[in-house]
Amino acid sequence: MNDTPTPIPELARRAKAASRELAVASTAQKDAALSAAADLLVARADSIIEANSGDVVRAEAGGMDAPLVDRLRLDVGRIDAMANGLAQVASLRDPVGEIIQGWVRPNGLRIEQVRVPLGVVAIIYESRPNVTSDAFGLCLKSGNVAFLRGSSSAIDSNLAIASILREALPKAGLPSDGLVVVDDIRREAAVEFMQQRGYVDCLIPRGGPSLIQSILDNATVPYVIDGAGNCHVYVDAHADLDMAREVLVNAKTQRTGVCNAAESLVVHRDVAGAFLPGAAAALAGVELVGDEGARAIVDTMGVADDDDFATEYLGMKMSVKVVDNLDDAIAHVNDTSTGHSEAIITADIAAGERFTREVDAAVVLVNASTRFVDGEEFGFGAEIGISTQKLHARGPMGLEQLTTGKYIVRGEGHTRP
Repeated sequence: MNDTPTPIPELARRAKAASRELAVASTAQKDAALSAAADLLVARADSIIEANSGDVVRAEAGGMDAPLVDRLRLDVGRIDAMANGLAQVASLRDPVGEIIQGWVRPNGLRIEQVRVPLGVVAIIYESRPNVTSDAFGLCLKSGNVAFLRGSSSAIDSNLAIASILREALPKAGLPSDGLVVVDDIRREAAVEFMQQRGYVDCLIPRGGPSLIQSILDNATVPYVIDGAGNCHVYVDAHADLDMAREVLVNAKTQRTGVCNAAESLVVHRDVAGAFLPGAAAALAGVELVGDEGARAIVDTMGVADDDDFATEYLGMKMSVKVVDNLDDAIAHVNDTSTGHSEAIITADIAAGERFTREVDAAVVLVNASTRFVDGEEFGFGAEIGISTQKLHARGPMGLEQLTTGKYIVRGEGHTRP
């Protein structure tokens, strides 16, 4: 880490200048840079691990929780995974230049809408140094500069990784400032990073509620919120209860500390008596809190208040509500959802269609676990985050979501009458 950090406005200007070169880079150049970066990560793994060890020692001395320390720690296997991720992105289709739509007007004007990079994509993230590599890869393939600000706890790791990745860019004839990393760990610098209007084209936060709130309070640049996931599983009156139990357990327990894990169970009253006792047994180790209807069936369940039904637990706890009908289920989901991912388990096609049509979320699933809401599972290859807002991207953000559209109009001396 530098004793004298580089001023953020200077870094932002450099990123903007480099974005003009990356916007017109060929697919071959971008893929060559990604391949070179993957090779360099593997070759320099020892230096990355050495830098990372200092971050880990400081984190442990500072009392960081063990799960967060684990997310911070790098080893050869995790570095190999980072390199493999870059190689995978290199193999993906390049969205830049794709014709989204085109038509000819009656006057002969030919109009096309094509994909172009956003420009400078700023990403602010916490703890996990592998995000430095992941964000670089996705931004580069989509023709964007990655302008990154990681957490103070991972500063040495992030700078070591970034230094290696930056070496790869000139090998493909691209500017090293295709990746720019902030080395200022002050809190004030994080706010300044969010306010580089005129340089940053899109800001994406990767972190918890406090980071999201800071973005909402301070950002002056366009942003896409990678939001919280209070995800529901609704077991309909016409559900296959064995299927419902398997999907529920997977959605809740396959991995609890992620935004697409289920946090709330909603059950139709007609099947609640048959379903809830077995579901509670299958969710052994998960603390269940429910409404009066749920507790009347499973008397070991704790009492849920309004906050419980709206909470993203990110752990082994889940709220449970019994509803009288599909209308009530949809209303409850929409009232308490964060707009991330919502699932219905049903054999009734009409109920499934109503749920998908009326539930307001980035992703709605029928007879499938919320854990599938992921860029790789969607076939995107990778993701920069999962947007819970409606402009300009919603749901898993892959390469296409890191582009925007440009209209190209071709005429033959046309003038407007």
